[in-house]
Amino acid sequence: MANTSDLKNGICIEFNNDLYSVVEFQHVKPGKGGAFVRTKLKNLKTGRVIANTFNAGVKINVVRMEKRQYQFLYKDDIGYNFMNLESFEQISIEEVLIENPKYLKEGQEVDILLHAETETPLSCELPPFVVMEIVYAEPGLKGDTANTALKQATTETGLVVNVPLFVNQGEKIKVDTRSGDYVERVK
Repeated sequence: MANTSDLKNGICIEFNNDLYSVVEFQHVKPGKGGAFVRTKLKNLKTGRVIANTFNAGVKINVVRMEKRQYQFLYKDDIGYNFMNLESFEQISIEEVLIENPKYLKEGQEVDILLHAETETPLSCELPPFVVMEIVYAEPGLKGDTANTALKQATTETGLVVNVPLFVNQGEKIKVDTRSGDYVERVK
């Protein structure tokens, strides 16, 4: 058992019979009254962020987590299937536990957060950037460069990304998984 002085960003706690990750915290010592800790907690099952205030010194239950590297294999009706890169064991994860499933490609490596005692997957984090191939893009018009013109292009996973006019079908691009924006062409 820990108390509120042990809170820090990224730590996982059990709160209201659910698992939460601390997104943000602030120790507050007002001039009058007792100290308290203002927090923002992210539910690891639903992804919803809530605000909560703990009185200083309150006991909290810290949950041990492990982050392991897995490789995405395929998607079926049960969920998304991954393989552990060390033990070659396979697990299936529901779509709600994956941050941005539209960026997943077969063979891609991801980090999966597991509950240490029960080995239950809690979330799946993609790398910040992924390389994708353009399967469909309208041809760019020559000379249309007066402003930073963009066109829509469809990637191999079905994701539609706004790209500059010079990007054509068959080329590979780097996409930011956090914002969904085009970053650069990849040779």
